[in-house]
Amino acid sequence: MKRLHVHVAVDDLAASIKFYSTMFASEPTVTKTDYAKWMLDDPRVNFAISARGATPGLNHLGVQVENADELAEMSGRLQKLEADVIEEMGTACCYAKSDKYWATDPTGIAWETYHTLDSIPVFGAAEEGEVRAGGCCVPEPAVAKVSGCIPVKGQASGCC
Repeated sequence: MKRLHVHVAVDDLAASIKFYSTMFASEPTVTKTDYAKWMLDDPRVNFAISARGATPGLNHLGVQVENADELAEMSGRLQKLEADVIEEMGTACCYAKSDKYWATDPTGIAWETYHTLDSIPVFGAAEEGEVRAGGCCVPEPAVAKVSGCIPVKGQASGCC
């Protein structure tokens, strides 16, 4: 069974953990000094936040699969896109070792499709003490800011 993955960059990790824990009625399943993740079943989503200096907002989206067969199926789908697909096998990203494929949608939002193989103790470290260049995890092109129907307090919205 597949699970939607959402990763948001935040300025204030503690305040964001409080906000999302209240919103989801659940504490994070993983908490680090710069990262938190909720593995939710209702809705079925892997929701992660990190405070690592990235521009706050949507970092990337993804589809987490349960096994190598599902990953191969998703790879086949991505190969049909008219987009560059980046393959990363056994890569260290966030606090996990994963096999994954990246594609960027027409608006510039990065999507990863991945199968988590194991957890790792250091954010983005392939080997102990080794940190992935540029940190984690979205390959170029950089994720574009997404505009849309986000209400702003005190402003009227002509949205949806």
